[in-house]
Amino acid sequence: MVHDARLSTRVLRAAGILAVLTWSLAPILLVVTSAFKEPRQIFEVPFRVFFIPTAENFETLARLNPEFFSGLRNSLIVTVFTVLLTLCASFGAGYVYARTKETAYKVSAVFMLVVRMLPPIVVTVPLFPVVNWLALNDSHLILILLYAAFYVSLGAWMMRSFVAQIPIELEEAAAIDGATLWQVLRLVVLPLAAQGLVALTLFVVVFAWNEYVFAMIFTMNNARTAPVVIGEMLSTAEGVQWGAVFAAATIQLVPVVLIVLALQRFLIAGLTAGAVKS
Repeated sequence: MVHDARLSTRVLRAAGILAVLTWSLAPILLVVTSAFKEPRQIFEVPFRVFFIPTAENFETLARLNPEFFSGLRNSLIVTVFTVLLTLCASFGAGYVYARTKETAYKVSAVFMLVVRMLPPIVVTVPLFPVVNWLALNDSHLILILLYAAFYVSLGAWMMRSFVAQIPIELEEAAAIDGATLWQVLRLVVLPLAAQGLVALTLFVVVFAWNEYVFAMIFTMNNARTAPVVIGEMLSTAEGVQWGAVFAAATIQLVPVVLIVLALQRFLIAGLTAGAVKS
């Protein structure tokens, strides 16, 4: 009887895992496999599982939409500098929030989190005339500043959780030995909070690489990112080249998937930060 119950539990668990994997991976597999099919095979009914892979869609993408590759370059520039700026600001803010008990700091931390929960379009529209006045439209700088500002709130809370788990006695011992605040941060806190920084890096990379709303509103030609170019490929007057769209989506997908797979254990650490105190 007990054996039957355990078997039923295992079967249900396996069925649940299979359902989740199917739900999560099916759209990705559909995009990737469609990128390597001939255009006439993409929307065939019934769905074609076995086919001879072709690079035709990638050639079409390079011929008809060369701006996609400049969009990839822009996405890379914006993502790298957004990560650097967000890490610096989040680490400093997280340290202050973790070590300071004053009410004003707690209120500001909650306010930052509330702003993060607002839909991006609510924050974006009032900024548009300001960005125009500063002549920052269609530049990498405005995207870097907006992305970092939008993600520092969550980053500060993440780093606050990681820093709070570091015993303050370590910092006090370093201070007694004559270390300055900068040396304490650099030599004591930063190495112990490295796992949190990697987790935050992963979150910011995924966000900045795929962000669409800010990039669509504030860029036109020079700083257009890859998601915006893909969006434009879906609204051409000549008709949508679905093979090229799937090829672009596959190229856009690859870096993020590789980074997530390489750093997945830090992603879990970031999601559970603060859930367990040592």
